[in-house]
Amino acid sequence: MSLHPLAAPLSVPARPEATGGRRVGVLLSHGFTGSPASMRSWGEALAERGYAVEVPRLPGHGTTWQELNTRRWSDWYAEITRTFEKLEAENDLVVVAGLSMGGGLVLRLAADLGDRVAGLVLVNPAVATKRKDVLALPVLKWVLGSMPGIVNDIKKPGVDEHGYHRTPLKAAHSMMQGWKEVREVLPQVTSPILFMKSATDHVVDPSSLAAIRAGVSSREFVELSLPQSYHVATIDNDAEMIVAESVAFIERVTAGVDTGGPLR
Repeated sequence: MSLHPLAAPLSVPARPEATGGRRVGVLLSHGFTGSPASMRSWGEALAERGYAVEVPRLPGHGTTWQELNTRRWSDWYAEITRTFEKLEAENDLVVVAGLSMGGGLVLRLAADLGDRVAGLVLVNPAVATKRKDVLALPVLKWVLGSMPGIVNDIKKPGVDEHGYHRTPLKAAHSMMQGWKEVREVLPQVTSPILFMKSATDHVVDPSSLAAIRAGVSSREFVELSLPQSYHVATIDNDAEMIVAESVAFIERVTAGVDTGGPLR
């Protein structure tokens, strides 16, 4: 199955002349059953400001839900780690950002890498759920291949995240096992955090915010509401706000940081 152009990865090098002579990289991770389409416009807006931008396509995404059902949390985290290492090798500082499951992935990255992560931008991140039906996943995943999906929870009419309309259950169970790992290591997260939460989210319930707020050790934890968006806020009515607030945050957390040497 061929990729839709908007679902393809995005990779743009830094333009340090636009960012005060320093190369700053930003990693943007999409969510479960989504695609880079949900992060592309955000990434392009950051690239226009001179930041190096990487929006990877998580394994199994952007093709078919059946392929996604063969992939696991470890595959997605490996891709995020590989992308971070690429950005780190080519730039002086790296900020990471994630939507939904992507938020959980970059939180795990920040827990593992410590101050190598200059900052975290989270948009409706998922690391927990109050849904009781997920308790049946360990058995149900062997009976059903998939269930109706959670794609396109977007308030703005006519917008498409180019995700799956089916939720593959083996992959979903692996994601939730990954969430448990993330929650266990949240105290290791010390990077500054910008947390943006939609006022109405039909996919991620408040338990994720509560777990992250209570768990991380970050001294800077800024919460902002996205009043006119649903779950996929990055391409919803508050997309411009997300860009503006993330740019201000990136500028702040990378300003004055000693990179330990001259520009690469």
